[in-house]
Amino acid sequence: MSNKPIRIRDKTIFDGFLFKNLLKLVYSLWFRLSGWKAIENPPEGAGITIAAPHTSNWDIVYALGAAIFSDVKIYFSIKESWCRLPLVGRFILWTGGIPINRNAGGQGQVAMIKEFVERHKHERVFFLFTPEGTRGGVKKWKTGFYHVAQETGLPIFLAKVDFRKKESGVFHAFELTGDKDKDIANLQESYKSVCGRFPDQQFPVYSGPLPTITARETSVLKALYALKGQATQAEIKAKARFEDLSGQMLDFLVDKGVIERLEVREGGKLVTRYTITVAGSGCLFHLAPSL
Repeated sequence: MSNKPIRIRDKTIFDGFLFKNLLKLVYSLWFRLSGWKAIENPPEGAGITIAAPHTSNWDIVYALGAAIFSDVKIYFSIKESWCRLPLVGRFILWTGGIPINRNAGGQGQVAMIKEFVERHKHERVFFLFTPEGTRGGVKKWKTGFYHVAQETGLPIFLAKVDFRKKESGVFHAFELTGDKDKDIANLQESYKSVCGRFPDQQFPVYSGPLPTITARETSVLKALYALKGQATQAEIKAKARFEDLSGQMLDFLVDKGVIERLEVREGGKLVTRYTITVAGSGCLFHLAPSL
């Protein structure tokens, strides 16, 4: 390849009719025999997609299956030098590689993604990032994906490969709030209930499956999330459009650790208010495709 700039390839492995349908057939048989399933109804359009936890090379295999079933195009970042290798570079671009020139900094990547999205409006395209940066053994996330989402104006799609539930795909579309620390905390919390192939190596630490929450209780979490702060029982009831909201339900959610009860002094008297916890937000992301 010459030294001229390399663009993101428009046609990839996900566009070839024969090869894509062959892959779909293979994955259909494999998933049916192994008990795996793809998460249905992924979000429309383009998004910066984080995939976690990442503890095994099998993660990308199952993620590819979910993408094939949902007619999603996946793109991933890779050093530009790899994309310039004869034959190998062409293959990498065909599989969805985004050539990144490290000397150009993050702006080069942002510009390429913006240009690509402009050319492919309304297509379902996921730009994949693994915030752990490697297969397990880390103590924090790399947050480059957050800055790319900010600069491109794209939402963050949350993808998982859960080896306990045997399911793969995108489960939530998250809009940035502008509070990076809070957003990252909520995103990480949502992955504590996702079991990687090697859960003892994942970050955030695996805390077990989601608590059992009914549809009505999910509505309470949605109401509190929308209120963005503290709310009284009456305010939650109005926001959730309930005819009645029992204190027992709120007590149950407090016991689950997904909401918190606060005693606030207002006008010389104590008022009971509630707020959603970080654990509650993380739980809600699995229960609601978008908020």
